[in-house]
Formats: sequence, C-alpha cells, structure tokens
Amino acid sequence: MKALILVGGFGTRLRPLTLSVPKPLVDFGNKPMILHQIEALKEVGVTEVVLAINYQPEVMLNFLKDFESKLGIKITCSQETEPLGTAGPLALARDKLVDGSGDPFFVLNSDVISEYPFAELIQFHRAHGGEATIMVTKVDEPSKYGVVVMEEGTGKVERFVEKPKAFVGNKINAGIYLLNPSVLDRIELKPTSIEKEVFPRIAADSGLFAMVLPGFWMDIGQPRDYITGLRLYLDSLRKKAPGKLASGAHVLGNVLVHETAVIGEGCLIGPDVAVGPGCVVEAGVRLSRCTVMRGARVKQHACVSSSIIGWHSTVGKWARVDNMTILGEDVHVCDEIYSNGGVVLPHKEIKSSILKPEIVM
Repeated sequence: MKALILVGGFGTRLRPLTLSVPKPLVDFGNKPMILHQIEALKEVGVTEVVLAINYQPEVMLNFLKDFESKLGIKITCSQETEPLGTAGPLALARDKLVDGSGDPFFVLNSDVISEYPFAELIQFHRAHGGEATIMVTKVDEPSKYGVVVMEEGTGKVERFVEKPKAFVGNKINAGIYLLNPSVLDRIELKPTSIEKEVFPRIAADSGLFAMVLPGFWMDIGQPRDYITGLRLYLDSLRKKAPGKLASGAHVLGNVLVHETAVIGEGCLIGPDVAVGPGCVVEAGVRLSRCTVMRGARVKQHACVSSSIIGWHSTVGKWARVDNMTILGEDVHVCDEIYSNGGVVLPHKEIKSSILKPEIVM
C-alpha cells in the first residue's frame, strides 16, 4: 500500500520553531511529528510514503533518508511549484500513487496526531465497498468546524455543513483518509479543496463513508494545541505502553524522558512533560506541561510551565518561563529572568524579563 502526506505550507502558526525546520520535522513527544505517522503506516504494511510539499523539499528528504533504511520504507517527494490546496497535490502525485494494483491509498494531514487506527480503517473501507473513507472525530463545539453529517448505522456520508449555526452533528473531518484510485479521476491538476470540492461530489454519488476515530485526536499546528496534544498523547501512552514513560519520586503524572537526557537532584517533573535527547535538567528544576527539545539545558531552580523550549536553548538559573512562551532554536534566557508568553526567534539572548506576551525579534 501507499500513502500521501500533505506537508504543504510554511508552518507560520508554529513559528519560531518552523524558522529552523519544516513543520513536520518539529519534535513532538521526542520525535519529529511526521515520524509518528510514518511508523504507524509502516505497521499496517504501507511500503511507500509520498510527501506532498512546496517548501524546502531537500531539507525534508535529507532528514528522512536516515529513516528510510531504519524503517525499511520508501519515502519520496512530490513538489508543488504553486500551492495546490488539499486535493491538487493528489493529482500531481498521481503517477506515484497508482501502480495498477487497484489498492486504496492513505492521505493524511501532516499536523494531525492520534492513535492512527489504520488497520480498523482498512477493514471498514473494504467492508462498505465505497470509493472513499474519511475519519471523523467528535468535538464539543462543532460550530467552529465543518461538520460531517452521516448515517449512524452505515457511516454513509450525507453532506457537509460548514460552521453550522444550528446543531446538525458533532463529527468533524479528522484529516485521515483512505481512497480508491478512482478518486484521482475526479481531481484536476489545479488548486482544489478535497474537503469542499471532491468529497461532496463523492458523497452525492453515495460513495463516501466516515468512520469515527477511536481514542484521541488533535491538530497540533499551533502552540496551544501542541501542548494539549502532548497531554493527550502521553495519556494514550500511559494506557498502551506505560513502560515508555518515566517513573520515580521526581515524576508527577505522565512524563517522557529520552534515555540520553540527564535529570539533576531534587527536580519535580510533570505532569505532561517531554524531555528530549541530550537535554540537561539541572538540580531543583520544576517542569510542567512543556516540551524541552533536543540538546536544551534548564539550569538550577528554573521553572518552566505551559511552554516549548526549542533545540539547544538554555533557561538560566532561577528563571521562570510560562504562559505559552516559545523559545526558538538556540535561545538563551539569562539567570533570574521571567518570560510571560514571550515568543522568541532563534539565536537570541534574553537579558530582561518579558512581562506580557510579545514576539522578541
């Protein structure tokens, strides 16, 4: 089987992290976002992954070459010269996706994190015999999204309602699809939306079905959702693979610590924290609801909460970093500094406190 991952845009909502790497390579739960998806695809027998990309393809490919051999999966790029929306890239990658076998292929949005129940999706798709299957997830506030209206028993999609004023349902498109090759005949090579143009036409021909996604789901394309997504992901690890989580007197709740990270004496870490490879967390540090990325250092008695510490950054002694502070790559926060929601671009030194949320250039 094959899969197409829509890598797309510039990742502006996750700046300053995406100033250093393309969004799918930003670490999440101690590995690049896109790797979570590629590993799950490999598990259900996908042999080739095509990345639909319009920005820095060489960076993506160089990085993923390592993983091709490790995972034993072929990874190629299909590069847009102009943005083609969410359906145009499928037409562009047609030759890579169609091999004459008639097998369906996966399409994923790159910033969606979930338990990826691909095996169940394949089973459901084969059973209903339609042309396309989309995964949907239940949300509390459907008025913020496009809602999928479907038959409860069969999962057959009746229609889509964009940001409904009155309640029509609480299931939204989760950005994970399984499509028959015939879907490609419906897409022209031009900027096209799969959600607004292609799927409604398939639904009108009674060929579109929806499966409700079991477990958690989050679009982690912006910092606040990234932190929420980390909580949901660690919670899911607790249920499925508790051995991967850290334990000990210094750990509170769900915490992921890379085996190469060093944690000092008297720290309190958690809940909902990921500490990446090669990180150093010195004595007496408090970490909660945050990610500390590869090679970063948090010095003695610092406190970090609800924030993202970028690669190779440093948080000084007795510093306090909170309220969705995002430090880009190689940012140095001096001792005893307070950051309240600062968004700091790469390679900066912060010598005075950031008292209200602002971008530091």
